[in-house]
Amino acid sequence: MDIKLTALDWLVFAGYFVLLAAMGWVLSQRRAGNARDYFLGGNQMPMWAVAISVMATSQSAATFLGGPDQGFRGDLTYLATNIGAFIAALVVIIYLIPRYYQARVSTVYGLLQQRFGGSAKRQAGSMYLFGRVFASGARLYMAAIAVSMVIFHNIEASSVVLSIALLAFGALAYSVVGGIRSVIYTDAFQCAVYVLAALAVLIYLLWLIPAEPAAILSALQQPLDGTGSKLQLLDFSLDFGSSGVFTFWSAITGFVLLNIAAFGLDQDMTQRVLTCKTAKEGARAMLLSVVLIIPVMLLFIAIGMLLYVFYLRPDLMQQGGASLASSFAGETVTVFMYFVLNEMPAGLRGLVTVGVVAAALSTMTSGLNSMSSVLVEDLYRPWRLRHKPDSSERHFVRAGQFGMLLTATALSAMAVLCFYWQQFSDMPLLAFALSVMVFSYSGLLGVYFTVLFTRRGNAQSVAAALICGFLVPLFFQPYVLQWFGPGLAEWDLGFTWQLCLGTLLAFAVCCMGRPKAQQSLLSAAATGDAA
Repeated sequence: MDIKLTALDWLVFAGYFVLLAAMGWVLSQRRAGNARDYFLGGNQMPMWAVAISVMATSQSAATFLGGPDQGFRGDLTYLATNIGAFIAALVVIIYLIPRYYQARVSTVYGLLQQRFGGSAKRQAGSMYLFGRVFASGARLYMAAIAVSMVIFHNIEASSVVLSIALLAFGALAYSVVGGIRSVIYTDAFQCAVYVLAALAVLIYLLWLIPAEPAAILSALQQPLDGTGSKLQLLDFSLDFGSSGVFTFWSAITGFVLLNIAAFGLDQDMTQRVLTCKTAKEGARAMLLSVVLIIPVMLLFIAIGMLLYVFYLRPDLMQQGGASLASSFAGETVTVFMYFVLNEMPAGLRGLVTVGVVAAALSTMTSGLNSMSSVLVEDLYRPWRLRHKPDSSERHFVRAGQFGMLLTATALSAMAVLCFYWQQFSDMPLLAFALSVMVFSYSGLLGVYFTVLFTRRGNAQSVAAALICGFLVPLFFQPYVLQWFGPGLAEWDLGFTWQLCLGTLLAFAVCCMGRPKAQQSLLSAAATGDAA
């Protein structure tokens, strides 16, 4: 593949980067005076911008490549997971968001400090950072695939690594000065760009395919390979393997837990909700983001289904007796970009390429500010104030900027690792992007359920629960199972069920700890008996 971008494509590119640079410059003029302003925008962000930013954070590059990949390979069952998203959003709105605003925490892990002390907050923050490196690194890897195809016309290791470095540098360039305010507004701009690009691809595909809509729907209902209908929305089969992660039962169990963690316990998305003026506005922003996700996700999956017709149904690509069929010579994970670079005309190709870059940069910036906020507010600030109580707020703003540089380096390293990890596992991109989140989410869910619904637990049991939650999904990885015996390597448990099991065990472990008050009473009683 040796497709060159034309002058018109480069003109579209230039217009996009001029607008992005202008936004970055305008937003950077209002410098944050303190860490709360830098990380939470002074709690003055508009609800609509927060909602779009939450949606962009939850999707971005994973949607841009993973959505078409899901439609090309599979069906509509992924949309059913939004049932779990709605249930989870209600749980977060009722139980978590009001408590976060009431406590005026800068990070969601500040809530644990009130219950278990500062060590529990640091432990949870550290586990979030560890898990977010996994999750955001995976998304950065997927973004780099698209950028690598645009710039280098391949997805070889060296090209992907260079693309990762370019994305990391670009994201830092316009987000490090303005803080969360810059991230939220540019997220909204980037989201508008990549949705517009996706609409352009969908319309162009419909124009290219000569078949009537009824014929296309019929072909999707009855694929030539004999598999089930690609229009299937609800799958009621009881499948606990990786092939069953998008079933109805998985949607109302594992995906509920996954979205509770994403919306309520993951600083990456929850930080945006905390930038609203009130808890009520934060709740509205979250609900609106869940609603917006559905049509956007459907758009990308529909593109994948039309690509299936375009490349794999030559019987529908006939017009006037002549065949209009095109052959696909790439890998399934690159089918969307392969089409863009080989079939789309100049100008439109530039627009879609800009959409890829927009999704890629949104992927990167979504993790930088949130990870830096946890590094500074939960880990560095307590240490600094113990040693130098008179530290200024401006010092912590600069620390936040350095934290973004540090996290960009960590995410880039993880993205390189994901290049080999995903190829080894051969998982579809959407499933891969979601599965890596389980490593940190299991323990965090177990700990927060203990906080919300029991009076049990202490700092020691929090640490044990977080470790337990990480070890459960690690145990089910094929490269770990094979250490325990060749037969176990074939033992396949879907990531949603790993999350359910990990959360249950982490909850049980956390509840084993006696509360401090109860420990004090027992200690006093023991002292009295001894006397």
